[in-house]
Amino acid sequence: MAANDILGGLYPFLNEQGALPARLNEELLESVRQKAEDSLAAKRAFFASHAEQVVAAAKAIAEVYRRDGRLFTMGNGGSSCDAAHIAVEFLHPVTTGRPALPAVNLDADVAMLTAVGNDVGFDHIFVRPLIAQAKARDGLIGVTTSGNSPNLLRAFEKAKEMGLTTIALSGGDGGSVARSPAVDYSLVVETDSIHRIQECHVAIYHILWDLVHTLLAHDRGRMGRRGAP
Repeated sequence: MAANDILGGLYPFLNEQGALPARLNEELLESVRQKAEDSLAAKRAFFASHAEQVVAAAKAIAEVYRRDGRLFTMGNGGSSCDAAHIAVEFLHPVTTGRPALPAVNLDADVAMLTAVGNDVGFDHIFVRPLIAQAKARDGLIGVTTSGNSPNLLRAFEKAKEMGLTTIALSGGDGGSVARSPAVDYSLVVETDSIHRIQECHVAIYHILWDLVHTLLAHDRGRMGRRGAP
C-alpha cells in the first residue's frame, strides 16, 4: 500500500480539496482521542498482566541499593532519553524525604560512546564502561522498544558474567533481549506501536522508582548518610 493511501486512511480530510476548517479540526480532535485511548489501553493491558513482574523488578533494584550498589542505565535513540530519565529519577528524587540513590547513565559520555564505536564497534559501547565501572553488587536497566538491540544484548551478557542484576524494558514480543538468559527481569509491552511502547515504559520506570523507595523506607537513614564522613 502506498504511503499516500495509508495517510489517507488515517486522515481522510487530507485528500479532500477545500476541506472546511471545522471538519479538519474535528478530524484532528478524533485522532487525539483515539491515540489517547490507545495509550491508556496499552498501559492497562501491560499492568494487568505484568504487575507481579514489576514488583519483582522493584525488589531486585531495592536489593541493589541495600548492597550499596549502583544502578546503570542504557538505551538507543529515544530509549537513550529514557535511560537518562531513569538515572535522573534516582539521582534527584522529586519527593521530599526520599534520598538520592546512585545511578549512572551509560549514554551520557559522548566521547566514550564515539571512541568505542569508532575503535571497537557500536555493539560494544555499553560493554566497555561496564567493565571499567560496574561491580557485582550493581544493577543494569536496558530500554529497547524492539528488544533486538545488539549493543544492549552484549552489555546484558557482560553484566550477567560480572554478577550484576539485569532488567530489560522492551516491546513487541520482547525480542532477543527478552529471551536472553542474561536478563533477570524482562518487562515487555506487548504492542507493535513504538509510541505506545515508549509511553508505557515511562509509566513502568516511574512506578519502579516509587516502589523502590517504598521498599527502602526503613533504610532511609542509612542511605541518607551515603558519602558522609
